[in-house]
Amino acid sequence: MPWSNQGGGWQGGGDNRGPWGQGPNGSGGNKGPQPPDLEDLLKKGQERLKDIIPGGGGGGGGGGSNRFMFLLVVLGLAAVWAFNAVYTVEPDEQGVVLRLGEYSRTTSPGLHFILWPVETVETPKVQAVNQLDFGVSSGSQEGLMLAGDQNIVDIRFTVLWKIKEARDYLFNTRAPEQLVRVVAEAAMREVVGRTKADQVRTQGRLEAQNAVTTLIQDTLDSYNAGILITGVQLEKADPPPAVIDAFEEVQRAEQNQNKFIREAEQYRNKLLGEARGEASKIVEDAKGYKARVVAEADGEAQRFISVYEEYAKAKDVTRKRLFLETMEDVLSKSNKVIIESGQGGSGVVPYLPLPEVQKRRAGASAAGSQ
Repeated sequence: MPWSNQGGGWQGGGDNRGPWGQGPNGSGGNKGPQPPDLEDLLKKGQERLKDIIPGGGGGGGGGGSNRFMFLLVVLGLAAVWAFNAVYTVEPDEQGVVLRLGEYSRTTSPGLHFILWPVETVETPKVQAVNQLDFGVSSGSQEGLMLAGDQNIVDIRFTVLWKIKEARDYLFNTRAPEQLVRVVAEAAMREVVGRTKADQVRTQGRLEAQNAVTTLIQDTLDSYNAGILITGVQLEKADPPPAVIDAFEEVQRAEQNQNKFIREAEQYRNKLLGEARGEASKIVEDAKGYKARVVAEADGEAQRFISVYEEYAKAKDVTRKRLFLETMEDVLSKSNKVIIESGQGGSGVVPYLPLPEVQKRRAGASAAGSQ
């Protein structure tokens, strides 16, 4: 109900009390509203507090109960403070103490103490290895990258990382995992973009992994991110699924081409080896024939010299001996007929051709053995 200045009271009521339940001030005819008495309000609050606390709030026996309750409250507050002030850093963690939100110090594994609530602590796991996978989800365009020879390669790789410096990790990065993902993808695209697709898929895979690892680490160090890249594993580097069949057909054709080339080289090496062996054989035979002819010529020359020397000593005897040896050699190879001449000769004299008999016997023995 509104206050009426003309009537000196509340409209609709018969009394003239003010808004605080008091009557108007009678001095000087001033009838304005008066504020409540603060002492009355404090007394009422103390009475209600006595009703809540067991044993009442009066003197006498209630003083011990009040002290006991106060002690319990103090002990409770001390327990809460000790619980928040003492902390433990695990072996795989690193403690970072913050004083009013600002970096204060870094603590090693073990039991430590802080001035709570002025100081707080963060304990990130610095030994835990985190893994990020790229190009794993089907239908994702994340793994499609343009190689240096303008071919598209479907890349699937994994990045392993952990915290190197807890202070930099907490204060210099707002989303560390997202940062590593963006930097790793950019580094892989840069390395693949300056490398041929065939090289990334085959012998250049290890080199690409090392280059990506170095590039990621250098970029994160430039940001002071406090992150260490422990490894990059390039799991797949294939053509896009839309052209995989055609690419495999090309690969099979290249493999057949290489197979035919190897077979041709093998056949060429075989023929070349045989030709070289035959040439070496001919050369060795020629050398042997040369040595034999030279040796025979030397022997004949020495024989002739020796015969000449004997001939020079006794020409008649030597001449007769040479004649007889020559006739022996000639007659031994021809058919002979012996004729006895003279008055008492009988003409043709029969004889037993022993050399012919020996030849025939030797020929019959060889035919029988075959």
